[in-house]
Amino acid sequence: MTNFAQLLAGLVLVAPAFAMNPAETTQADSDAQIEQFSQTREMMRQYGVDKAPAKAEGAFRLTTYNIENLFDTHDDPSLTGRNDDADEAKPQHELVATAMAIRAVNADVLCFQEIESEAALIEYRDNYLSDMGYEFVISIDAGNDRGIENAVLSRFPITNAKNWPKKPLGGVHPEKYGTQKNWYAGEPIEFRRSPLMVDLEIPSADGSDSWSLTLFVMHHKSGRYNTYWREAEATGTLELINKVTKARPDRAIVVLGDFNAEVMDKSVQTYLDAGFVDIFVDRESSSEIITHESGRRIDLILANKAALEHMDTDSAFVYGTAARPEGTNWRDLETFDGYAADHYPVSVDMSR
Repeated sequence: MTNFAQLLAGLVLVAPAFAMNPAETTQADSDAQIEQFSQTREMMRQYGVDKAPAKAEGAFRLTTYNIENLFDTHDDPSLTGRNDDADEAKPQHELVATAMAIRAVNADVLCFQEIESEAALIEYRDNYLSDMGYEFVISIDAGNDRGIENAVLSRFPITNAKNWPKKPLGGVHPEKYGTQKNWYAGEPIEFRRSPLMVDLEIPSADGSDSWSLTLFVMHHKSGRYNTYWREAEATGTLELINKVTKARPDRAIVVLGDFNAEVMDKSVQTYLDAGFVDIFVDRESSSEIITHESGRRIDLILANKAALEHMDTDSAFVYGTAARPEGTNWRDLETFDGYAADHYPVSVDMSR
């Protein structure tokens, strides 16, 4: 029986056999593939830390991870044309590698971007993470043409979940996308992928009480010429957050996910100007806190004052996985054995 936690994170829990292909893979095959992928990661990791630190006693770990196109093998008839998902299933070796990273990080609350559906996420959990204790699952259609959603796996109860697919954000798309005609010119600006708001019930360390944490799981619009779109999404999200804080002024709120922007960009500054704090604000820039294989830090965790009271920002880390060789275009090397995703898990520990 393979001990994945010991293999990747120095943990002591013994995990059951890891399902490479649940129907037919032998344990020997699993062991060999895990060893191979571990060696690939060691050779090809460029960013993040090599080993996830242990959690402090009584703490819980909050993680965001753009897992990159977690599509299942079931064709969704609602996705057609250039968005057809018939051949978009995440390769099995990537499922293995992402699960290895998730096991290494060992988050208690795991927030995802680029999930096809709740059914796809549950299938992934049941095949690759069945012993991890992720009893609570939420993934809701986010209004995206490609069908990708934001989602949460949690060891703690999810008491409320809401999103706002295609919510109008004010204004219309400009005529030009860079120097080219904008596909959306003149159309109302909406959320490209709605934020997912989730309320969690966090039990105290001794189990005598609990407190509430609200997450806004984000996946802002990508693309170098879509700064205007990201800025509109940030402003719209902040309006939603303000409604929560108006009703519950002391609410602990964390905004996290793939911002497709760095902290100096206006879209991120929208949150910082409103009082949210970047968990790496006091950390010197280095390869250890890069979150994307492009060399950028675009996956962020931002906390309001109430959330910061529970947060140990010194514990924050980015767990590195195997990356394409520097200078290699993804179109020239779409994937390889041991590759997990183009983003890396970002984590921080919070007190209970």
